[in-house]
Amino acid sequence: MNNNTFYKQTENYVTGLFEKVHNPNLIYHNLNHTETVVERAKEIAGHYRLSERDMMILCTASWFHDTGHLFTDNAHHEEKSAAIMKEFLMSNNGESELVPEIEKAILSTKAPRHPGNLLQQILCDADTYHFGTKEFKDSNKHMREEYILNEGKMDKEQWNKKTLEMLEAHQFYTTYCLNLLEEQKKSNMKKLKKKIDAHEEKNDDLIARKNGDLVAKKNDDPVDGKDDDLIIRNTNSLTTKGIQTMLRLTSENHLKLSDMADHKANILISVNAIIISVILGVLLRKLQEAPSLTIPTLIFLLVAVTTIVIAILATRPKLSSGTFSRQDILNKKTNLLFFGNFHKASYEEYDTAMRKMMQDPDYLYGSLIKDIYQLGVVLGRKYKLVRIAYNVFMIGIVVAVLAFAIAALFFGSGEVPSATISSGPPL
Repeated sequence: MNNNTFYKQTENYVTGLFEKVHNPNLIYHNLNHTETVVERAKEIAGHYRLSERDMMILCTASWFHDTGHLFTDNAHHEEKSAAIMKEFLMSNNGESELVPEIEKAILSTKAPRHPGNLLQQILCDADTYHFGTKEFKDSNKHMREEYILNEGKMDKEQWNKKTLEMLEAHQFYTTYCLNLLEEQKKSNMKKLKKKIDAHEEKNDDLIARKNGDLVAKKNDDPVDGKDDDLIIRNTNSLTTKGIQTMLRLTSENHLKLSDMADHKANILISVNAIIISVILGVLLRKLQEAPSLTIPTLIFLLVAVTTIVIAILATRPKLSSGTFSRQDILNKKTNLLFFGNFHKASYEEYDTAMRKMMQDPDYLYGSLIKDIYQLGVVLGRKYKLVRIAYNVFMIGIVVAVLAFAIAALFFGSGEVPSATISSGPPL
């Protein structure tokens, strides 16, 4: 079959399907979105110069990837879309050999996404292209309207939080989209975060004012104890917020102190590396002419090497096993907030464990506390070694300079380099 004919038949079929099975609740996942995804897929594919066969697979998957929304709910629409595509290709176009690859491409858009090849990566990026554009605000609004019509009401602030979580978990797979869209996506995330923080601050102020009014009312006009419960609930809310703020600030301060320790250690490493290069490049060649400088030079060299070794020990990372067992999660023994405990685990294991932890406030706060404690232990070791390195450098450089001064005063004028002694007879 002629490729142009195939593309046209596919476009006409999907367009007709959206017109025939019209669903007014699809504010976002409508024909306009599908057409946009097709254009975005072609744009990305143009960068990679795909073969004609790959273009047929990609374009067909792009046209059909959201047709399932017309017949089923959001959770199962990818499978339905693939089934509609199969029926169309098998009955109308005879392109049956393309069906498995097109199906895999459509199913790759199902969350959590793990595209297996370039075509699947392009389709995933085309489907979420708007995350990295200035049109994201409008598209996000349409997505919320569609969600409310199909799933039920969700307030704006809750929607913003879920959207931010989605953006944080999202990634662009093709280098084309990473280079083109990642910065704008980060900008969109910052705007959302600003909205969420502003709303939370406003709520905190309202709760605080309300709490103050309730306490005053309780003191002036005690009723049958109902106000006590409300005051306790509001106070608990403020306490929880305060705990979260305290943990966040403590963790941030620890990280800043860790950066400072690394910076101090790097200064020592850089300075002493320069000293060693000077000693090896200049002083060692002068020792034959001035052997009295041998001991000061060796002292200087030993101090510099010792300082570098201690500074490296302060900044050298330490990794743990990187795995955890199901029993560790059940017993709340693993801190999932530290990468050293999970870097060798699979994504599915980590996702399951994290969701388990997030459902258990005691486990969650315990992990935060353990994370801060472990940061503190690492900080204590870093600053101890950095302090030792600075002491070694300070004392060592003083001793080395004194040794140079003594060698110059007591041996410098009395020594005559052997190279200058005349070999002729005395006059």
